Amino acid sequence: MQNTTIIINGLILVLLIISFFKNRTKTLNALKIAGKSLLKLSPTILSVILLIGIIYGLFSDKIALLFGQENGVIGFITIAVFGSVMHMPSLLAFPLAGSFLLEGASISSVAAFITTLTMIGIVTLPLEVKTMGKKFTIYRNVFSFIIAIIIATLMGVIL
Repeated sequence: MQNTTIIINGLILVLLIISFFKNRTKTLNALKIAGKSLLKLSPTILSVILLIGIIYGLFSDKIALLFGQENGVIGFITIAVFGSVMHMPSLLAFPLAGSFLLEGASISSVAAFITTLTMIGIVTLPLEVKTMGKKFTIYRNVFSFIIAIIIATLMGVIL
């Protein structure tokens, strides 16, 4: 376990103990609500983790070939489009992006994946068109894609 993880979990535990001594009833109610939320979300989280595992299992040997430095702009754009189409919580996408890095993907490609994943909504496009209008949705997604590419490029240059 990394030091950051230990520090964050330790801090949470200390704050939970302080909360428990300050108001036992509220703390226990909060823990019950959190537990119920976890149970409701667990099928979705498990299915996304399973999907990530399948993707990683099928493509782990091809990640460096598809998204590595050697593939250049094509790999960069491919992973940006992949991130635009994918629909998963960004919290679960970070471990997938980390595994991309470990398998040889470039930093700019991984940054393109994360930024397009969080900024572009191809899967939710019909809902966005219905609520925000077609023109706004197209402009927002096009500009978001351009900005995501700029951010990813800068990340590759800086890091």
